[in-house]
Amino acid sequence: MKSDLQISQSKKLRDITSIAKKINLKSTDLTTFGKHIAKINSIPNRKKNAKLILVTAMSPTPAGEGKTTTTVGLTDALRKIGKKSIACLREPSLGPVFGMKGGATGGGYSQALPMEEINLHFTGDFHAITSANNLLVAMIDNHIYHGNKLNIDIKKIQVRRCLDMNDRSLRRIHQDGLRYERDSKFDITVASEVMAIFCLAKDMDDLKLRLGKILIAFSKDGKPIYARQIKAHGAMTALLKDAFKPNLVQTIFETPVIIHGGPFANIAHGCNSVMATRAGQKVADYVVTEAGFGADLGAEKFMDIKSRTLGSMPDAVVLVATIRALKYHGGVTKDKLNKENLDALNKGFENLQRHIQNCLNQFGMNVVVAVNRFKFDSDKEISLLRQLIESEGVSMHLCEHWEKGAAGATHLAKDIVKLCQKKNKARTLYGLNQPILTKIETVAKSIYRAKGIKLSALARKKLKEFENLGGVKRMPVCIAKTPYSFSSDPAQLGATLNHTLEIKDLDLKNGAGFIVIICGPIMTMPGLPLKPAAESIDVNSKGVLEGLF
Repeated sequence: MKSDLQISQSKKLRDITSIAKKINLKSTDLTTFGKHIAKINSIPNRKKNAKLILVTAMSPTPAGEGKTTTTVGLTDALRKIGKKSIACLREPSLGPVFGMKGGATGGGYSQALPMEEINLHFTGDFHAITSANNLLVAMIDNHIYHGNKLNIDIKKIQVRRCLDMNDRSLRRIHQDGLRYERDSKFDITVASEVMAIFCLAKDMDDLKLRLGKILIAFSKDGKPIYARQIKAHGAMTALLKDAFKPNLVQTIFETPVIIHGGPFANIAHGCNSVMATRAGQKVADYVVTEAGFGADLGAEKFMDIKSRTLGSMPDAVVLVATIRALKYHGGVTKDKLNKENLDALNKGFENLQRHIQNCLNQFGMNVVVAVNRFKFDSDKEISLLRQLIESEGVSMHLCEHWEKGAAGATHLAKDIVKLCQKKNKARTLYGLNQPILTKIETVAKSIYRAKGIKLSALARKKLKEFENLGGVKRMPVCIAKTPYSFSSDPAQLGATLNHTLEIKDLDLKNGAGFIVIICGPIMTMPGLPLKPAAESIDVNSKGVLEGLF
């Protein structure tokens, strides 16, 4: 069987200008990066928006689910049945690429290409975000070094340096030689506030305004200090000016794809940029986009954070699952997932069932389930899963787009077109005028089925501190927790009930416009696994990349 990399390398790509013509973009609308990648400089001012399809998933497992692969496969299938479609994806972070999770371009014959360039550096957007973030922190330290006119309390600095790499040694650093000493740490770039702002800003003016609103510190007498007060936001915007333009690439099926931004969904809001999604809505009739991890994280944040800025809700939602992953939630170990086990499948279905019910009842969305087929799935398992899913009042599609490309998901595409015609009752989970604690409790109780929440002393102290700042009380909450469970404990698989959501810390992203609620053992700088993917990646004597998935 060919690897994803081998499949992608065997495809002869079309010139990106010919791909752009499919969505009525001219060569003058693009800034090209070679023959197969371009930045979109301008978007048609069309009144009508495309139908918006959100791809989300059950709670992830080591067995894999295939959310990005489904996003690409469905977009290709829509184009195959004659619909003008486009995919909007997040950019891959180098942390997962060299760590354990892998890239973010799909797989098999449902990939965004050129996958090598996209997964490694791409157009440099993440480097620009890293530089803008680190310029801000350098200017804070420089301001203090040169007299500290704003009276910054070095123990109350709110922003940290970042790097787009998994590096656990940077979880704690000690700074010296600055006429003062302080302890700090690095975040991974995709967890930074600059990344969140980059993905939520509506235009360049909004980008600069949001960067200026970043809460950088408190003064020694307790006053908030913002990035605009040290005059950092202009230069930060300059660093992001070109990166802020969405990136255009193509699939194996030669369908246009916009890839832009990439915040993590377990730490940040897990969606591609508003700029990219809005661009897709103006150049196509069907936009297929994804939200990171399971529907309890990515989809919830798409609805409660991104949709408010985007100004539109999904017309249909695809929940991705696999029989292997469901059996894992049913208690089967990874090495035995290929064996038929109806009891484990039945038990593990509780996880998918919870996500289906949340999407239907809590968010009022039109839902369909896409099950990515593996060759080990038995006919009895497929029949049982179909029965279980249809008992929830939604349809199931057994998809084979990994192996067959667009042809493996045309039945899903036809159903999605029908679903998009139905009346849409999609809604947010809570109102912005509700108290912050009420917002947290609403997500915890209605989505996670927790019996309540418990704040640490530190979290309570910060909540009180943040609530005194202007506008904070009306912000949505962005819950940072493990993606593997509905609880804050990654070991509680399935559809755990009556747990307590443990909140250990809060982090105000004032420029992004949300409050991060840090639950359980969440770290904003991941580490590499025992055997990182980087060990298998190489370049041969002919300059051809090897080992990249």
